Amino acid sequence: MTETHTLDDLALLAESVELECKSAQGRHGQGELPADFWPTYSAMANSDGGVVLLGIQEKPRGTFQVAGLARFEQVRKALWDNLHNPKQVSANLLTEQHIQPVTVAGKTVLRVEVPRASRRQRPVHVGANPFGGTYLRRYEGDYQADDETVRRMLAERVEDSRDERVLKGFDFADLDMDSLAAYRNRFSAVKPGHVWLDLPLPEFAERIGAYGRNREESYSGLRLAGLLMFGRAEVIRDALPHYMVDYQERPEPKAEKRWIDRLVPDGTWSGNLYDFFRRVYQKLTADLKVPFQLQAGQRIEDTPVHEALREALVNTLIHADFSGRVSVLVVKRPDMFGFRNPGLMRVPPALAVQGGNSDCRNRRLQTMFQLVGYGDHAGSGIPKIYRNWEGQHWRRPLLYELPDPEQTLMELRMTSLVPAETLAELEAHLGSKFSSLPELERLALVTAATEGVVNHARLREISTEHPADITKMLAHLVKEGLLISDGVGRGMVYFLPWQSSSNVVSFTGEYGRDAAEALSQEPDALTQELGPLTQEFGPLTQELGAPLWVEVTDVPPEQMLQLERLAYPASSRKRASPGLMREVVLRLCERHYLGVRVLAHLLRRDSNDLVRRTLTPLVAERALRRAFPRPNDPRQAYTVTPRENATRGSATE
Repeated sequence: MTETHTLDDLALLAESVELECKSAQGRHGQGELPADFWPTYSAMANSDGGVVLLGIQEKPRGTFQVAGLARFEQVRKALWDNLHNPKQVSANLLTEQHIQPVTVAGKTVLRVEVPRASRRQRPVHVGANPFGGTYLRRYEGDYQADDETVRRMLAERVEDSRDERVLKGFDFADLDMDSLAAYRNRFSAVKPGHVWLDLPLPEFAERIGAYGRNREESYSGLRLAGLLMFGRAEVIRDALPHYMVDYQERPEPKAEKRWIDRLVPDGTWSGNLYDFFRRVYQKLTADLKVPFQLQAGQRIEDTPVHEALREALVNTLIHADFSGRVSVLVVKRPDMFGFRNPGLMRVPPALAVQGGNSDCRNRRLQTMFQLVGYGDHAGSGIPKIYRNWEGQHWRRPLLYELPDPEQTLMELRMTSLVPAETLAELEAHLGSKFSSLPELERLALVTAATEGVVNHARLREISTEHPADITKMLAHLVKEGLLISDGVGRGMVYFLPWQSSSNVVSFTGEYGRDAAEALSQEPDALTQELGPLTQEFGPLTQELGAPLWVEVTDVPPEQMLQLERLAYPASSRKRASPGLMREVVLRLCERHYLGVRVLAHLLRRDSNDLVRRTLTPLVAERALRRAFPRPNDPRQAYTVTPRENATRGSATE
């Protein structure tokens, strides 16, 4: 029996899954599989999956028009034929149940549900060549993956364990022997009398997996895991140029990057993962209150919170993709602990939270931590974190991914499900109206107040309501003026009227990006990087003759609100026309220089795509000018060219 839906159902669907609509009418208006289906198929498969509706047009964004497919069987046959054609697409992920006709507003359309491809299936690419044929889903559009991303996908596919590799040219002289000795002491305490304790250090290192042999090419050396675990930071960067570990303690519950304590590889310590783990774990747990408990006459210094933090820290390190351009980052704030590792999860976050599903990226590191009592059994670590945190009656942990650049984040908030101060804030603004709201609506408002923003996915995590009921409830709160919405579809977020949409940031203080220049700094230069970068903007501002805002965090809050209002005509649309993008960018760049990352955030666009499609043409037309002569300068920013210079160019061009 064919499912029947209304146009309102499509709006509900768009907020809960990645949705793409294509009219698929063909030349004769009877229905034809469009060529642009395949980039969308590749993009969804390589990202989080999604649904494609053939026979529906979404124009403008969020408004659906049903065209229907008069010959939907021919469209379905063409789809099946091409799915089995390796010259068209590299992998068929679909079964019969993924491709079904549905009735919308009395017309037949074809629903194609594209699942997320597994690690061993990616990259799913159009045509025979993954380079140039691989697409990713970004900002609800399909973007061609760069070669570096494709290479990383290929490596993930063929290497079950990324840290298994035996390195040529690296030996014990590259290790920090104090780190290895400290590990051995811990091993002795956890496993007293173990036969490995009588072995010399080189043989001990081989037994734990730090040293190995490549039998195909007949050479021995350090494994990548051994170098990461016990090496010196400057040597680790010889093998992994973007290697960076970073701990920050921040004084306030804000996303800003002001810190009172920081640990990075600055030359004063080894900079390897084992020492980072030992030092950071002590800092994370330094002021935790430990209840007095006795077991077998000995005081227990460990609590479920200690266990959760230890598990989260180990998970961050053993699942990190150290070839990525993002640092490992651990943040401690008065209200929460934040953990970030480079690379997306190999298992979808929802399955990881359920437990029993494990695909560790660095299995040798995982084993080495387990040998000394750190880290749980495969597939049980994340459920234990959730269980221990919820046992304190704190808000449910938040595990999520950011795609550009690829990173995984976990937030452990030390706030109750309904904090008293949050209730007081809501009652002060809303009066008795708040207490009269249904439970789900109160939960949404409390979450927005506590976490700064709420969305459909977060409410699905912390409530048992049906997704359609959540969507209707959020729409009702917006209609009543109790929440303000920003975005469309899955990108829709909601915040309180007295908040700002600039709250939509992670604990990193950024919109899913990391300063690339910081990742390649040498240790002595890193110590200089620890100071606020804004110090160098003072002289630059005077030299440029206008304010320079390179990062989102550089923009003053009142200016950010004004810029967001100017950007809204383009940021609220799925696909803004080139003319509209041009007009909005020129308005944004008046009287100041805006960095690429600021513009990408304001416009909700991929930064590379924004430079290629909009900024570079405007510079070529001399409507914009750059702050710095070198186009790829990491500080690059743009301003409107003064009228008197527009026809003859600027000095920077």
